[in-house]
Parts: sequence; structure tokens; C-alpha cells
Amino acid sequence: MNSDFEDHCWQDIVTPDILEVYAHYKRKIAIGPRAALLAIDLYECVYAGGPKPPAELAKSHPNSCGKYAYAAIEPTQRLFAAARAASLPIFYSTGDTRAASRPNFIAATKRNRPPVNPNDYAIRPEFKPQTGDVIITKQRASVFFGTPLIAHLTQLGVQTLIVCGESTSGCVRATAVDAYSHGFQVVLVEECCFDRSLLSHKVNLFDMHHKYVDVVHIDQVLAHLDGLKVKKAS
Repeated sequence: MNSDFEDHCWQDIVTPDILEVYAHYKRKIAIGPRAALLAIDLYECVYAGGPKPPAELAKSHPNSCGKYAYAAIEPTQRLFAAARAASLPIFYSTGDTRAASRPNFIAATKRNRPPVNPNDYAIRPEFKPQTGDVIITKQRASVFFGTPLIAHLTQLGVQTLIVCGESTSGCVRATAVDAYSHGFQVVLVEECCFDRSLLSHKVNLFDMHHKYVDVVHIDQVLAHLDGLKVKKAS
């Protein structure tokens, strides 16, 4: 059994009895073939207010992930660089800001819905899309829901999705479950996913890792992508 299966950020919150309940999910982790990179919602509003604790930003910037968003910038830049060097297809998602195409918000909660500012949904400069990249605009949490993403992936023969972005408990989770349901192997890069709540981040990574996805560390992904680059060169 893979001894590294639980070597992740949730170790400080998941108790031995819970690990026992989930023990039968343990398996060997490997990044699958024909991969693409999917970057979920790396747009400006989740960085608003700077690298502060999200609790300090909740009133002024309620959609910001604060310091957790900023902590993920450097490893995510490395992930993009490695994906490009390995010639992986790269997909981004962001919010659809066109008023004519947006349905009414689902009022399941009393969550504040401020007016849509298109600038809030611009991809951060650190992850600027390049020629050939695909930007998917979406209206709901999952990047698959009501978008052409599945058509792009099918045409390219993609079998594995390497996923980064935010939020772990929201759009990342919704997309990961949909990807799993469509038959893709899903790899979540731990250091490149983030949330407003560290607790929610850890719990959702733990839960998805045992049910739907493989949570891996950035160094594992970089080593895999470097291997692809070597194979292509040879």
C-alpha cells in the first residue's frame, strides 16, 4: 500500500478513527496519460485586498481568498511553466460577465451578490493566457456545466485533467466531480489549489482524494511533466 497516500495538508485535522473509516480507499497514485492543465478561476477578485487573512477582507472584499491566493501564485507559475514545456493543452475558466447571457442567480442562500465588474474576472497577469490556450466562460460552479469544455477535451483526446485554482470547496470541487463523472482521471495539485477557509480547503481535498481524484504535490507533477518533455525530445 502506498505509504504516501495520506501525506498531505489534512494530517493535522483528520483523526485516526476517520483514517480507519477511509482506509479502503488507499491506492497507488499515478498521473494518467494524455493530460491537459485546467486552471479554475484564477481571476482578479480572489486576490483583491492583498495577501491578508481572508477574515480581515470579508467586509471589503468578500470574494477574496487573501493570503491563501497569494501563497499559491509561485507554485502555480511553476506548474504553468512545466505544462507549457511539456506541450500540454491549457484551459482556463472565468466568470461569464455578459449580462445578456447570465441567468438569474439561484437564491439558495442570502449571499451578497454585488454588481458584476468585468475587471474582477480578468485572469491574473502571473498566469496570462498565451496563444493557443482556451478560456472557458461559465455561469455556474463547474467548468463543465453549460460550456463547450467537454467538446474541446474530446477532440484533443484528453484522458487526464491536472487541476489548479479556486475555490477548493466550490468551483474546484464541482468541476472535479463532473470531470470524474465524465470519465477523466483528475489530478488536483495541492499547493496550487486554495480557498477562503483553510479548514474547508483541507477537508475537501481529503474527501475528494478518497472518492474522486488524486491529490498530488507540485513536485510530483513537475517531475512527471519533465519526464514528458524528455520523451518528446527523444
